[in-house]
Amino acid sequence: MKAISVALTLSPFAVVGQKMGNLQTEEHPTLTMQTCKERSGCTTQEKSVVIDANWRWTEDGTGTNCYTGNLWNEELCPATQAGAEACGANCTLEGASYESTYGISTSGSALKLGFVTGSGSTANVGSRSYLMDENTNKYEMFFLKNREFTLDVDVSTLPCGLNGALYFVEMAEDGGMSEFESNNAGAAYGTGYCDAQCPHDIKYMNGEANVIDWVPTSSNSGTGHYGSCCTELDIWEANSISHATTPHVCTVEGQTRCEGTECGDNASGDRYNGVCDKDGCDFAPFRLGNTSYYGPGDGFVLDSSRPFTLVTQFITSDGSDSGDLSEIRRFYVQDGETIENPMVTVGDNTYDSITDQFCSEQKSVFGDTDDFSAKGGLKAMGEALDRGLVLVMSIWDDYDVNMLWLDSTYPTDADQSTPGVYRGTCSTDSGVPAEVEAQYPSAYVTYSNIKFGPIGSTTSS
Repeated sequence: MKAISVALTLSPFAVVGQKMGNLQTEEHPTLTMQTCKERSGCTTQEKSVVIDANWRWTEDGTGTNCYTGNLWNEELCPATQAGAEACGANCTLEGASYESTYGISTSGSALKLGFVTGSGSTANVGSRSYLMDENTNKYEMFFLKNREFTLDVDVSTLPCGLNGALYFVEMAEDGGMSEFESNNAGAAYGTGYCDAQCPHDIKYMNGEANVIDWVPTSSNSGTGHYGSCCTELDIWEANSISHATTPHVCTVEGQTRCEGTECGDNASGDRYNGVCDKDGCDFAPFRLGNTSYYGPGDGFVLDSSRPFTLVTQFITSDGSDSGDLSEIRRFYVQDGETIENPMVTVGDNTYDSITDQFCSEQKSVFGDTDDFSAKGGLKAMGEALDRGLVLVMSIWDDYDVNMLWLDSTYPTDADQSTPGVYRGTCSTDSGVPAEVEAQYPSAYVTYSNIKFGPIGSTTSS
């Protein structure tokens, strides 16, 4: 399970538009990564990161906000179809001050995302950014099938209720710029986000502002009529207490604007009627019964109080690039030692990786709806990998269910002994965003040493 992506903060730092403004210069922080080959080793390449458009100041070109607090400007962006189109055409998307405003900084191969930056009404909470190919001004595209993806993570300061999430989504390479004529900002300004939750809080999509039926949900965010759907592959969702790796498949290709039943909204009872599998198939050791594998301190097999490397391999049925995706395999490296993914018992079988059989049996044992299999399972995920995915790096707290789905007992009224309910040691009272933001503003996550290449190439000496 994954809640709508990130909690935002007060205007002008959490707004969106799709024309490039000229009031704030945009300079993408540089970030290096390595591409590897089986016999010739790894080559360092300079890339960059760009913050999502939803965090940016949008204005009319003269400094008048198109979005303030949690509301659209009724004159510039009235809540009609004509208003949605006019807002998209007339509002500009401004550049970002990455470190001072959003707590985003880079150093060589390391990206550090701070949790709370600033204070008071202009404080920024959380962020979501993408890896860019700076030379083309497009998102870096990853084709993961029959490959492995490796990185180092540091989640040591992330308490209950926080999530340092690194994942892939099937966004357009140019952020939708070529498809929608009113999008003149594109990937360079972080446009085009989508995920398997079909989030309605995206303020601008398909070249239009999401102003129709806009309902404020917090001091700076809200939901509109449309959602933005696409396949999502959660490589790493974690804090220092629990973690999960979760593929989510969709029946649509690429970023798709949804409305009504196809969005699969919980409020309408359509969670399993939409185009995306919102639950996904999660490999979460604690939830699967191994409570001593991951956590802070040397009492755990994998010590979350210190950095470590995670390696994710995407295995095909015949070992070729053209074969169907059949398995997602994981192992870790800490202090120079390889740590295998835990072996867990599900029903009558044991597993240490994500396969279709694991997903089907896990759903049965947990009593969950198997929407993952219904929407195509790993084969469908592999087809998305063939089309290419964009890397997302984020830190967020959860205004929906306080991140309890990741690190606590969830549902909170269920018997903790019921399979799949006990997900982490955090209290069911934990994770309230206002409390987490006040108590842990200095929390951060660091992602570093990203490597990508054929299976076995990223960890060979």
